[in-house]
Amino acid sequence: MSNLPVVSAYQAIRAFEKIGYRQVRQRGSHIRLRDETNPNHLPLTVPNHKTLKPGLLRKLIRDAGLSVDEFSELLN
Repeated sequence: MSNLPVVSAYQAIRAFEKIGYRQVRQRGSHIRLRDETNPNHLPLTVPNHKTLKPGLLRKLIRDAGLSVDEFSELLN
């Protein structure tokens, strides 16, 4: 497993959008993403922060059904 990249909420959302997630709503600083085309993808709640903490980012990646390496490729 590779190291977890340091990313902003904006970068993470753009990466998740590449695999089919779409923003469905925002309340305060939390952005809700959902992939209605793939039922295996859980809904994601991404806080709109400058950088996402490693534990939260790892959970978002896992809930999206990705590995850290796959997520890193989506960032490029």
